[in-house]
Amino acid sequence: MDIFSSLHLSRRRLIGAAVALPLAASIVRAADASLSFDELYGKYGVLGLEFSDKVKRLAGQEISMRGFMAPPLKAEAQFFVLTEVPMSLCPFCSSDADWPDNIVVIYLGEKQTFVQPRQAIEVRGTLEYGSWTDPETGFVSLLRIRQAEYFAV
Repeated sequence: MDIFSSLHLSRRRLIGAAVALPLAASIVRAADASLSFDELYGKYGVLGLEFSDKVKRLAGQEISMRGFMAPPLKAEAQFFVLTEVPMSLCPFCSSDADWPDNIVVIYLGEKQTFVQPRQAIEVRGTLEYGSWTDPETGFVSLLRIRQAEYFAV
């Protein structure tokens, strides 16, 4: 093998490594950008249950989360509630229904057809946390995914 062939192979390996490193980093970020219901809260603080460090770190970023769609308030709603377990009743429609502790409000980027409550879904959108009141509906949320879309899984 002459010197030119050797240099060509070394340059090819260097270019391959330069391409592979950012790709590997993006795969790690994509894997970290998923959030489960078990990862929502960290510990009890002075004011009660606090959001986890992972929620705080991912705030403002695009994430994915899996769960179930609670029955929406109305068919034309631009938002719904993601729950950890399937719900068969609208939690707003029954006074004796227990609202689950772990919920995330999902604000859709554009209207989608709602799915059956027992259908598992994956939601993708931008994570927000902290108290916020929707000016249109008056619905108060502590944890939201905005500009979201969802898919059956």
